[in-house]
Amino acid sequence: MKIGNIDFGERPLFLAPMEDVTDIGFRKMCKRFGAAMVYTEFVSADAIIRSIKSTLAKMHIDDEERPVGIQIYGRDVESMVEAAKIVESVHPDIIDINFGCPVKKVAGKGAGAGMLRNIPLMLDITRAVVDAVSTPVTVKTRLGWDMDHLIITDLAEQLQDCGIQALTIHGRTRSQMYTGEADWTLIGEVKRNPRIHIPIIGNGDVVDYATAREKFDRYGVDAIMIGRATFGRPWIFREIQNGGDSGLTIDDKIDVLEEMLRINVERIDEYRGILHTRRHLAASPIFKGIPDFRQTRIAMLRADKMADLIAILEDCRRILKANS
Repeated sequence: MKIGNIDFGERPLFLAPMEDVTDIGFRKMCKRFGAAMVYTEFVSADAIIRSIKSTLAKMHIDDEERPVGIQIYGRDVESMVEAAKIVESVHPDIIDINFGCPVKKVAGKGAGAGMLRNIPLMLDITRAVVDAVSTPVTVKTRLGWDMDHLIITDLAEQLQDCGIQALTIHGRTRSQMYTGEADWTLIGEVKRNPRIHIPIIGNGDVVDYATAREKFDRYGVDAIMIGRATFGRPWIFREIQNGGDSGLTIDDKIDVLEEMLRINVERIDEYRGILHTRRHLAASPIFKGIPDFRQTRIAMLRADKMADLIAILEDCRRILKANS
């Protein structure tokens, strides 16, 4: 599978772009454990143009994590084109346009999945961004706005005709948000369409080796993008590639989480580095074996010093090893 000149090989696994999740520390860990492609947190076109410091910081990429994409969102042609040109100056391998974010503060203003209610504008933005940059442009979107408007089969052709080089489809509508089960049926239909020649990347509810294999086998997608199942679990990519076994011990996994914390604190600062990391720690499945983990989880989420968070992780290490 190729996007532009980048060859990802067979059945690659991508890390989904997620706000407050895919910071540089986490991206590096996911890359280490086999993610073929990683993305920064998605960034607002308006904020890029206004040179908002926190937004520009999210666009910082490291050669160690390549290939890496930067995902942008916005609601008008002019700002999206200007933002794409600024993003290109950072030299990402791919510029991805977000037409899939369902949250109210984005979709409610007409951006992200909100564009599913204004297809002509979506296509105008896509066409203009493709024409404005030389970096490969891709799109991520959903099946449609709601179950009465499942438009992805036609929309995929229209987006391809705009010149995008890959399309990621999340198997839910905007109205579903993240509830219910992702429906990959229409993703499979898009992939089987003889007119479609760009790579189709499936997204939604892939949580382990079994679900990844089923999606590849049943729907024929070129790649799979994994989102929420990566929280506190960057080794999921190796798990899937190795048939369900990451090959890591409890010690190894806690070492990885501690390293993520250190990278984020060093790259940002202690307070924000902890904020970025502790949601991964609190969500990691490795702590399920700890009795009354709820109290430990609360302590993780309240910690505001790196030494305190490391101490909590070391307590978890001791308990988990004693129980194994």
